[in-house]
Amino acid sequence: MGVAPVRGHGLDRVVKFHTPQIVFGPGTIGEVVNAVSALGIDRPLLVSDQQLAQTPWLDRVVSDLRQRGLVPETFLGVTPNPRAAEVEAGRDVYVAHRADGLVAVGGGSVIDAAKGVAVLASNDGHILEYEGIDRATRSLPPLVAVPTTSGSGSDVSQFCIVNDTHSRTKVTIIGRNLVPNVAVIDPTLVTTAAPEVIAQAGMDALTHCVEAFVSLARGRLTDALAVDALVGVWTNLERLVQDPSDPDAGAEMSLASLRAGMAFTNAILGAAHAMSHPVGGYCDAPHGAINSVLLPPVIRYNATVCADDFVHLADAVGLSTAGGDRVVADRLADAIADLAHRVGMPSALSPLGVAADDLEWLTQRALADSCMLTNPRPAAGEAILDVYRQAL
Repeated sequence: MGVAPVRGHGLDRVVKFHTPQIVFGPGTIGEVVNAVSALGIDRPLLVSDQQLAQTPWLDRVVSDLRQRGLVPETFLGVTPNPRAAEVEAGRDVYVAHRADGLVAVGGGSVIDAAKGVAVLASNDGHILEYEGIDRATRSLPPLVAVPTTSGSGSDVSQFCIVNDTHSRTKVTIIGRNLVPNVAVIDPTLVTTAAPEVIAQAGMDALTHCVEAFVSLARGRLTDALAVDALVGVWTNLERLVQDPSDPDAGAEMSLASLRAGMAFTNAILGAAHAMSHPVGGYCDAPHGAINSVLLPPVIRYNATVCADDFVHLADAVGLSTAGGDRVVADRLADAIADLAHRVGMPSALSPLGVAADDLEWLTQRALADSCMLTNPRPAAGEAILDVYRQAL
């Protein structure tokens, strides 16, 4: 279905839409070396993690680069929810190698870590100093992103999320210069991901779709991408979790993740992500799992101001639109919670390590998160605290 011209499409204002160069399709991992060469990189630093090093993908990229006469080095010190210390360690390897560009091969954590390395390689200082919007003012070294999961959207986004282990929260760094130069998206790479990782990434992508569609910074382009991506996740995530080797489901989920990423990096996000970031830092829990718990109550919270938008999304995924708008918004929230349950996500925050005594601190951090600025309903402390209580 087409995207109806509803609230907030931005037709009366100037809209900038940013994407990297995108190379998409099965087998495109072979294009990484061409992307690196085209950017003039001679000594790339490859950022990845220990698990990816056990797959064929990292070795394939390193081999291609060496055959082209380039001099790659690898940094594998990235963990889920990348820490500030890991980003700084990567910067040290970048400097020691005299690198002139980066290649990130991995999921959202790896790509975010590579962005952090790029920030420090040209701007110096401590990565946590760049929290906020457009704090990294110097040009960054070129970055090629090669996602191995379908969900984070970091390969096409202007976001970099880093875990501040001292304050036990996540820091959100935003800037147009954080959008990678090239995204090489090969759906084949998803086949080596574990089912739980596929589920977490897919629920993250679904949250991107919903939050981009109701964001205060949305536009016609982001709306169209968000709806198409939501349908893609809705019809393919469960299939891919059940069979990661399914090539059709893998390709459709990769395409859905790409569309969702382009939508949210231009429309920004909302309360679900603002609330998810402090939980992820506090409990070191998977980002997609946290989103899958928070999104349904956030939909209900936002439905007081944009229930008609949720009706549109419900219709797009084939849910009944009978009843009032608020009824349909609740129906969408329930259906999302049911999908999350079917793919193995938790139904509450407490199994992830959140206790009732934590909620006031989490609320304070969520209210300070940049993603809250574009949430359609203004954020009030007691109301956000109540959403956390519903999710507990």
